[in-house]
Amino acid sequence: MRKLILFLSVIFVSATIFSQRVYFSTGANFSKYNFISPTPMVPMSTQLKGGSGSNYEMGFSKDLKSKNFLYTLGVNLNEYNAIAGDMVNSYTWNTKFLGFSNSLETSVELIWNFRFMIQGGLNLSTIVYGKQSINGAYYDLVRQKEFSGLNITPFANFSICLPFQKLGFLSLGYGINKSFFPMNSSDEKLSITTNQIRFGIHFNIN
Repeated sequence: MRKLILFLSVIFVSATIFSQRVYFSTGANFSKYNFISPTPMVPMSTQLKGGSGSNYEMGFSKDLKSKNFLYTLGVNLNEYNAIAGDMVNSYTWNTKFLGFSNSLETSVELIWNFRFMIQGGLNLSTIVYGKQSINGAYYDLVRQKEFSGLNITPFANFSICLPFQKLGFLSLGYGINKSFFPMNSSDEKLSITTNQIRFGIHFNIN
């Protein structure tokens, strides 16, 4: 894990040499698991409900030839959680995914120096932690086929941005994404729909 963190840090520091902006963001994830199974899920008999988790991301942005658009590359950690149960049974899913996001970003100027930023792209990630609880018994999800391989997540983010002097700006926004697991070879298919609240700090570096 330390080697992975060191590798990501080197990539991030190297990339900032060619970028116009670096950013750090965090917030809350509100996720809903969607299972498709040829047979009723056993032993779970109650409807899945959304769970909450956190999101963290750092990255950099670079102007494209068109000054109205920027390319953004980020490293992120997302928690996708869910719950279900009744008075007899209880189920929880707690997962963490480490990934890279690639996106295009544009913005329009509003009143009082505020800007409205729109971002859309694709996140590629893999599970690094996963626990399933069924009535107090815990199971490891990292090696489960439903969560295996690459997690492909199209996303869109919408933010209100407030500049602070010439250093950069603060952003507060909403994001929506849906995760798919194309390498899942089991009969039971999984996707995760997530709504996000995101707060970011963005620094101009050249």
